[in-house]
Amino acid sequence: MPRTDRCPGRPDTRAQIVTAAARCFASAGDDATSMRQVAAGAGVDPALVRRFFGGKEELFTKVASALIDPASALTAVADGPVDQAGERLLRYFLALLGDVRRPGPLLGLVGSAVTSEHAADVRRRFLAGSALGGIAVRLHADHRELRTALVASQLVGIAVAWYAIRLAPLAAAATDGLAGRPGSAVLPHRRTPTQEEP
Repeated sequence: MPRTDRCPGRPDTRAQIVTAAARCFASAGDDATSMRQVAAGAGVDPALVRRFFGGKEELFTKVASALIDPASALTAVADGPVDQAGERLLRYFLALLGDVRRPGPLLGLVGSAVTSEHAADVRRRFLAGSALGGIAVRLHADHRELRTALVASQLVGIAVAWYAIRLAPLAAAATDGLAGRPGSAVLPHRRTPTQEEP
């Protein structure tokens, strides 16, 4: 693919590199993706990718932060009836994963965490930490650290079972039908915070 010399400071060039990196990470995983592959996918010189993002770990972190935006997750999940927060969270997560026949780039981030310690750390920080942690605070959930870890494990388990293993009942389910069933168990109803709680 011929490379194009776009202006290094243009935001659309950075965005195009992040999009190409997300595709590479989704299809090949973190370990098997090279900066040269990302550059080829974006139509730029590999040196430009390194100039913008440094190494591959920094680029992977940027892709994760673009996919898992804590502010967007908080708005999508915490705004609305509290007893439906779990269902909203599951719908939001499934939308990021994409259709089971055409998975989105977030699935690559989930899968990469199995083989890459950096990817696992990124997932912990953005999914279990910033996104789910912020939601738990807004909903005044008790035992927040444990609950966010449990919720993260449920979401990742659904992603693996539905998209990777293709368990028949999950693979055949429409998103609306799936979200309506286990969604209520993903997050708790709001509880009144005590004076001891922050």
